[in-house]
Amino acid sequence: MSKKVAVFRKEHFNAAHRLNNPEWTKEENKLVFGLCNNDNYHGHNYDLIVKVVGEPNPNTGYVFDMKQLSVIIKEQILDRFDHKNLNLDTVEFASVNPTAENIAIVIYDLLREKLDKGLELKIRLYETERNFVEYPA
Repeated sequence: MSKKVAVFRKEHFNAAHRLNNPEWTKEENKLVFGLCNNDNYHGHNYDLIVKVVGEPNPNTGYVFDMKQLSVIIKEQILDRFDHKNLNLDTVEFASVNPTAENIAIVIYDLLREKLDKGLELKIRLYETERNFVEYPA
């Protein structure tokens, strides 16, 4: 019988963005994205929950060292996105619309390459208190 355990790390970052499809007219963008298409961008206080699932190591009892997970999240996510304009200041969103869905996918990809492939990973990203996304679903 599997003895998998889920561990969670919660972090927070602030970032600005603008939702915009450059292939659409200004009117189409305003219709679809509304206030999120503001020419001068807008910001969110994002809450990030990183879930890692695996069997505890018999020597440490850890699924994953939470201090190490905190360092990885800081280096890969917070240092990269906190207090940034996602559209203008990051290579990840230079040509990707920074929706909450796309931000979660990017965060997953950045963290996935830093974790053992035997561990499961899930990202939950709160854009507001009431709106959040999970990846993978």
